[in-house]
Amino acid sequence: MSANASYPPGPDGVPVVGNTFALSRDIFEFYERLREEYGPIASYRVFGTDACMVAHPDAVRRVLLDDHDAFVKGDVLTRNLEDAMGEGLFVTEGEQWRQQRTRVQPSFYRERLNTYVPEMRATARETVEEWRDGAVVEANEAMTATTMKVLGRTLFGVDVTDEPVVADASAAILARFDTSRFWSFLPDTVPTPTNRRYRRELDRLREFVDELAARRRAQSPAERGDDLLSTLVGFVEASDLSREEFRDNMITFLFAGHETTALGLTYALLCLARNPDEQTRLREEVDSVCEGAVEADHLPELERTGRAIDEALRLYPPVYMFFREAARDVELGGYEIPAGTTLVLPQWVVHRDAAWWDDPATFRPERFAGDADRPEYAHFPFGGGPRHCIGMRFARMEMKTVLATILRDYRFELVSAAEPELVASSNLKPGEPIELRIHERG
Repeated sequence: MSANASYPPGPDGVPVVGNTFALSRDIFEFYERLREEYGPIASYRVFGTDACMVAHPDAVRRVLLDDHDAFVKGDVLTRNLEDAMGEGLFVTEGEQWRQQRTRVQPSFYRERLNTYVPEMRATARETVEEWRDGAVVEANEAMTATTMKVLGRTLFGVDVTDEPVVADASAAILARFDTSRFWSFLPDTVPTPTNRRYRRELDRLREFVDELAARRRAQSPAERGDDLLSTLVGFVEASDLSREEFRDNMITFLFAGHETTALGLTYALLCLARNPDEQTRLREEVDSVCEGAVEADHLPELERTGRAIDEALRLYPPVYMFFREAARDVELGGYEIPAGTTLVLPQWVVHRDAAWWDDPATFRPERFAGDADRPEYAHFPFGGGPRHCIGMRFARMEMKTVLATILRDYRFELVSAAEPELVASSNLKPGEPIELRIHERG
């Protein structure tokens, strides 16, 4: 630690609650003002917790990649997610995390993922076949149903959209972590109505996951197949995974496996509806690359489509911030970060920083064409380093497949607000419907 290093600057808070009121009023504005007034590394407090915003790409890289062993997921994350997924891949640390990651990783190898593309395409086809020329579609509702079906059919071998418990739990989680509500910063042990509902729906979800496991265990090895659910059940039977680890990983994949992808697709549709010329260019690419149905071999060639998705994820990152905690005293960006400090890495702020992005509020997919003169971690929608999102390839393949399937049959225009209200909860969610009027291609 440099003798000249000091703790990062930041705003004074009020006794006990610190900066919680300002944070809950508008979390995006709070972090943007923090960067503008104090720089990309700045401190604040939330209910007695010392926190630092880390919003410089080089510092983000150090936390996630270069010095990742100096940082852990931390108390804030584990305390909030302990009940839902505390023994799962997203929260665990050290050897437990490494063993889980190694066991699950083969389900996400590219060769395996390629076999999922026909189901992704077929599910997207089901969605568009329900649409009618001139109808108005609520984008997030449609994409959530689509990605939930894809998840269930590819990774779990069941159609989880038939189970209301999953949607009910998702709604309870949204309410529990809605940062615009002051009480969302309270521990879930505080018996607020929101917390009671959260715990009740989590209990129901655990029962549902246990039922899925029991049904799969009742099948013979030949009947089971080799999807993720069967793989996890097999690890439990071999005593390589505890029942708690199985349950928490299932809950992790249920939500991380569909919700973030649905939101990525929703925001891609929003951006393309606002930019009809780019929508036309993507449609021309799909027509050129995909002579018939979208196949796995086509996906790498859908380069313009990939850039549009990247740009949508820049503007509206479904995971809008990451948490870490300093496991030891570290120096970051010239500042002293004591052990135990909570670090917040806000994609929202970094992705919209004019230091790295020209005209950052504008949708310009061509930013991602060729080698750009910007730091690697100026764009990190899926995280980075050893703990990057294990489902990144799955999500990107699914988004390309679904978007290309929609573009083959329809063009669409926005009929709701051009810039919808956003809710910063467990993910970055639309606070109001995103409505598209769809038109069949002539």
